[in-house]
Amino acid sequence: MAEEPGYLAQFDSASAMVRALVASLERRPFRNLDADRVNGPVMRLVTQLPKALSERIYRWGGWLEGVDASKVADVSELEISRWLAAAYPRRRYPAIAVGSSNGAAVMLCAALGIPWLPQTVLMQLRRSADADDLREDMEWGAKVAPALLDRNPNLELHHMADPNQDRLMLPRTAYFRLKRRRLGEPERGFIADVLEPGGTIFVVDCHKRWPLVKVAERHWYQVGGWGGIPPQEYLDGSERVKRFIAAHGGHGANWSVDAPTEEGPEAEWGFAEPLLDDVERLAGEGGYRVRRIRFPDAEDLSPVVADVYRWWYERLGYPTDRLFAPCFFLLEPHWTMRTASVPFWTSFAVEQAAAALEHHLDTRPAFAEAYATLFCHGVESIGIASVERWRAVLAKAKRRSDLVGVDAERFPRDFSVFVRYHDALRGLPGHHPLPGPLTLEEFDRALDAVGTGDVSVT
Repeated sequence: MAEEPGYLAQFDSASAMVRALVASLERRPFRNLDADRVNGPVMRLVTQLPKALSERIYRWGGWLEGVDASKVADVSELEISRWLAAAYPRRRYPAIAVGSSNGAAVMLCAALGIPWLPQTVLMQLRRSADADDLREDMEWGAKVAPALLDRNPNLELHHMADPNQDRLMLPRTAYFRLKRRRLGEPERGFIADVLEPGGTIFVVDCHKRWPLVKVAERHWYQVGGWGGIPPQEYLDGSERVKRFIAAHGGHGANWSVDAPTEEGPEAEWGFAEPLLDDVERLAGEGGYRVRRIRFPDAEDLSPVVADVYRWWYERLGYPTDRLFAPCFFLLEPHWTMRTASVPFWTSFAVEQAAAALEHHLDTRPAFAEAYATLFCHGVESIGIASVERWRAVLAKAKRRSDLVGVDAERFPRDFSVFVRYHDALRGLPGHHPLPGPLTLEEFDRALDAVGTGDVSVT
């Protein structure tokens, strides 16, 4: 595995998903934070501490994960491209995916046995701030950003602050999400070396939009993030927002900054269109085929990928009646396939995700078993789904259901779930040989058989 640039966050969707997919393509388990000699023991310890102390340590852990704001001058789009180009096994692939971070897309890439090059990466910056003073946060970002953007003309900066779901982190950490407008030369060389002649480039395009404040050229500020509450409620406030702010020692009824100037791609999951133009140019030069996987919301791809897996398992002669719902970056493609678990990815442990999983279970042939793991962000944020809610959804399975690797009594402060979930998944009974990749022809047959719903695959 190539070394990730030190200024990028490892505790992030994109970087964790890359590592999970690399492990899958190398046909080995993915241990995530448990492989870290520092983070693994720390996460286990923090979970056992009293609430206030565990929250404080979790917050300072985010600070340690971050870098000094002066490091924005070290960001290099070329270095990011080198990391991604060197990450994956060097062999021939029938296809490569590029674009939005998405757990369902990564599970699809794992089935197809192909790499994925994310558009969006995260930089966490250390700072001390009031989690509710987002205007000051935006102004601070405007002073810091030029040193990054001036050096990297092919990066967009989406400065994101979610005082609901990232409540514990914001007093010590700022989130700079970097969207790449084009692939770097190392990635272009990687594609030329490993993509089969006439091969396919899948563009993963989540067109989730969000109201944004344009701060400067290629620089936007986003209040809130997908999952807990709708964007307008972040801006306009509500009674529950007011109660939440007061409960955490703040004032006011909302977190508004300047009025949004436009709608644009959501910072973490949304796709920025300039990358599509670049991929199409590259494909034209190299004689590749471009296929666009387009969907409205982060979880809209999940039911399609789950159905494709179920179709695939049936043709492999594997059982098709076990569902596993990974959450956020808590992915384990290797043991998902070895336990013949049908993956239904959820973005966060929120009501919208629980409702999406519930709809899937209600509208598909019944599963005998259903399991889920839950990402723990340390706060009873607005929109979070309770353990009881998740258990009720999973109980739609005919025979057995459970939360995997989650200490229900400590949720959402069960930080040891980050190092426990993969062993819990591996512990499910009934192991099968790791299958060879799903072919592109089989993928198309599966789509014809199961349908694509709100997802467009062209």
